[in-house]
Amino acid sequence: MAKKTVIIGGVAGGATAAARLRRRDEKMEIVVLERGEYISFANCGLPYYIGDVIKSREALLLQTPEAMKKKFDIQVRTGNEVTALHPEKNTITVKDIKTGKIYEEGYDNLILATGSSPVKPPIPGIEAENIFTLWNIPDTDRIKKFLTEKRPKSAAVIGGGFIGLEMAENLHRAGLSVSVIEMQDQVMAPLDKEMAQLLHENMQENGVQLLLGDGVEKFSGDGEKTTIFLKSGKCVDADMIILSIGVRPNSQLAREAGLEVNARGGVVVNSHLQTSVPNIYAVGDVTETTHLVTGEKTMIPLAGPANKQARICADNIAGDSKTYGGTIGTAVARVFDMSAATAGLNEKILNEAGKIKGTDYEAVIINQKSHAGYYPGATPLTLKLIFEKDGKILGAQIVGQEGADKRIDTIATVMRLGGNAEDLAKLELSYAPPYSSAKDPVNMLGFVAENIRKGLVSFISVKELDELMAEPDKKDSFLILDITEDVERMVFSIPGSIHIPLGQLREQIRELDTDKLIIPYCAVGVRSYNAARILMQNGFSNVKVLEGGTSLYKTCHYTPSASEAEREGQERKEVRCAQEENIIMGEKQRPAVNEMKMQILDCCGMQCPGPIMKVNETLKTMKDGECLEISATDMGFARDIEAWCARTGNTMLGKRREGVQNIVRIQKGWFPDVQTAQADGGHDITTPGEDRQGKTIIVFDGDLDKVLAAFIIANGAAAMGRPVTMFFTFWGLNALRKTEKVKVKKPFMEKMFGAMMPRGTGKLKLSNMNMGGMGTKMMKKVMKDKNVSSLEELMKQAMAQGIKLVACTMSMDVMGITKEELIDGVELAGVASYLGDAEMSNVNLFV
Repeated sequence: MAKKTVIIGGVAGGATAAARLRRRDEKMEIVVLERGEYISFANCGLPYYIGDVIKSREALLLQTPEAMKKKFDIQVRTGNEVTALHPEKNTITVKDIKTGKIYEEGYDNLILATGSSPVKPPIPGIEAENIFTLWNIPDTDRIKKFLTEKRPKSAAVIGGGFIGLEMAENLHRAGLSVSVIEMQDQVMAPLDKEMAQLLHENMQENGVQLLLGDGVEKFSGDGEKTTIFLKSGKCVDADMIILSIGVRPNSQLAREAGLEVNARGGVVVNSHLQTSVPNIYAVGDVTETTHLVTGEKTMIPLAGPANKQARICADNIAGDSKTYGGTIGTAVARVFDMSAATAGLNEKILNEAGKIKGTDYEAVIINQKSHAGYYPGATPLTLKLIFEKDGKILGAQIVGQEGADKRIDTIATVMRLGGNAEDLAKLELSYAPPYSSAKDPVNMLGFVAENIRKGLVSFISVKELDELMAEPDKKDSFLILDITEDVERMVFSIPGSIHIPLGQLREQIRELDTDKLIIPYCAVGVRSYNAARILMQNGFSNVKVLEGGTSLYKTCHYTPSASEAEREGQERKEVRCAQEENIIMGEKQRPAVNEMKMQILDCCGMQCPGPIMKVNETLKTMKDGECLEISATDMGFARDIEAWCARTGNTMLGKRREGVQNIVRIQKGWFPDVQTAQADGGHDITTPGEDRQGKTIIVFDGDLDKVLAAFIIANGAAAMGRPVTMFFTFWGLNALRKTEKVKVKKPFMEKMFGAMMPRGTGKLKLSNMNMGGMGTKMMKKVMKDKNVSSLEELMKQAMAQGIKLVACTMSMDVMGITKEELIDGVELAGVASYLGDAEMSNVNLFV
């Protein structure tokens, strides 16, 4: 006699199990009971139907009851809700929702595929008509209808998980101004904070308002416009709201029937997917599973594992003895033009378990390109790998515009097959310029992991650097070394860093203190690794490379210059009325940019600082007033070029996003009265020169009165809120020397120089009327009697006000002065660094 299997629930788990059972057993009676109208639909595609990426609603319906009957001879009863299980009788109680009829159904084997449901906490006002969840086809229909009939202009998404972010993107695509509210301090919980920051920056650049670390207190509204009151006291108004707070397993039937359920509500199953009652199985979101990395029990509600469990479950009912080994939680989501992919554990989970980075595990972040940089369209990929000391891979995270999916799949495969971090370096992966590089980003992760394990390199994270810089008692224990080129430092530098370009490091290495922790950095980390190798082979035993370089550092410290969401909304209302990029100078209208001579520069695929360097070279060949349009896939380019234009006296006309490209237009030369507007919903246009309020002072002379005058002027400017840079060169360097003698090894000639020159402020003399030192003593006494601050006091005041004291490295070499001989708080830099500050100044003095 043929056996009978009843399956409660459809979609990924139930429908897959039913189809597999039929393929294994043609005679078995198979019944699927689904309380909703739809037996199998693409729930992961629902946000994209709302955003009109998927045009057809029917495309979401993967199977119908009629098709299941015709193809597989499976009874599918939609609108039939199971209300109770009776394991002792091998029966269930079912209610026909349409007729109200209640009946019992017997079975030989029962499969629970009841899935999960969205969390809807008891927040006041949460039942309003304009507050939605998105989980099934009826939810989708309600949202679609609301968008069509009510024409909302704004939306708030509560929750920054996969569905929440996909909904934010698609509502934005539908033309709404979107806010995302997340109780945690980041979106996408499987990512670590610094990786999530890449998404934060991209979302805000796309006009989404992010409110992180804040929860909902209550909703208040009339069903059309709702005010969301947050726990911080902030309020957000929205025409519609999407709840995406999380999901909980639909395990009530199992719990009430006495089946074993864990603390989170997941049905407990063995490796054969049997519940505590052997002929009752469970698959999908409703079940507890094993995490392959830790071996511990967990809940991972993903479609991939649900489908695999359903197949194994069906095979076991058909007579096999297959086991489901668990999951590593491999997942990917698209957020605007970026993809975020994860597998395994993140550092948050490891830290919560008491694991310590550098002791129990290592973590590394690298920046690579999606394919060969010289082939058009290459985009940045940020990859993070977490592994144990023995090389076991604990987890991986990848964020980028292209190629994140196939790289995470490769790493997940290695993890699943028991490979380690160094096995990533051995993988033979396909290569052609449109698809990858000869050393694929996954290979590069393996290479870096190998270097770490062999002690060839150590890394410091952005968070660790911030914590180090925030501790006053440690400020003299480390040195941040910028090894980028001069043009890069003009764009950005980490506060307090000293500048020695990589090509000059070997010549200037003696300026660095071997007893300090040296932290070299560059744009993405490649050159700083080379710098670390130079340092480590020249007597520096404590060197840590800043992982991710300034690219990641800037992202982690990113704050929009204005409320991107507010600006986006304003642009949608007003800017589209403007002529595209017309420029007004005073009362006189300039020709539209598209009527000017426009040179096109393609920097797509170039790694930072490539695009900036290329722009710099190109502008040198252009005439004032000519325009340049640059396209680049580097994520930080649009931000960097804004700073570069401001510091080099060129005019930023506008920027916009087209797919994965940042399109920027600049005009050679500085037009301080330019006011522009964009018609494409992009960013406001920068007016160069607005922030040229800085003051720069070259202190060339070492006479007491001249140095006094320089510091008095500098302190006055700083008191007015102006940024001030004092550049000490040649004899002026003596004012920065320590008064006590410092033991340093020097050639004979440099020792002679040091002996002849004044050591510090106490030895400086007047330029006139010095009279063998009498004039200097008289000057100091008069200053004291009249309560005029001494030079030493003026210098302390200057540093307290944030005035930048810069020692010219070239002059130090010529004068034979080393860094160890200078007072604390002095930066070392070259002429280009000073000129960068001078470009931002409207006063430049030579003393």
